[in-house]
Amino acid sequence: MSFVLPISFYQREDVVQIARDLLGKLLLTQMNDQITGGIIIETEAYKGAEDRACHAYNYRKTKRNLAMYQNGGITYIYLCYGIHYLLNVVTHTEGVPHAVLIRAIFPTVGIETMLKRRKKTSLHPKLTNGPGSVCQALGIDLTHNAIPLNSPCIWIANSNVSIDQTQIYQGPRIGIDYAGQDALLPWRFKLEKLYC
Repeated sequence: MSFVLPISFYQREDVVQIARDLLGKLLLTQMNDQITGGIIIETEAYKGAEDRACHAYNYRKTKRNLAMYQNGGITYIYLCYGIHYLLNVVTHTEGVPHAVLIRAIFPTVGIETMLKRRKKTSLHPKLTNGPGSVCQALGIDLTHNAIPLNSPCIWIANSNVSIDQTQIYQGPRIGIDYAGQDALLPWRFKLEKLYC
């Protein structure tokens, strides 16, 4: 775990830049002695009180989103549509509810375990493509909410992936039509090609 990102990485002010910077990083979990993970290849930024797509828009505070108001560097997990768990990385400092949704990873570690969790028999592009699939593959659920991202069970580390900035897609976030003009903000980032 010597390459684990420092908590200061998450406590910077610019959540959009952090969402971009997370591309190419390694997201790992250790559940029941099984390590699983992969390279982060898609993220979305959510900018707190000013962002109509954010759970904390207009400083809305609920039992569900309390983790967003803590210091950056912890998880914010929630259940979407009563079906899928979604992993968000809380950023900025206490009281500023910014977060980055992890939308997809490229699986590299513990693939057999991830296949079992996803009830798949062979490696497929959809194994960890989509935020719900990421959590299922990595064994993440609500019990992992508000956990530091340098903990023994979930962490993000540097990888040996080189990022070609021309291979990063930047565009609108997905599934937030309710957010009006904010739905058009280009705060989704996707790594089109990996260079390992």
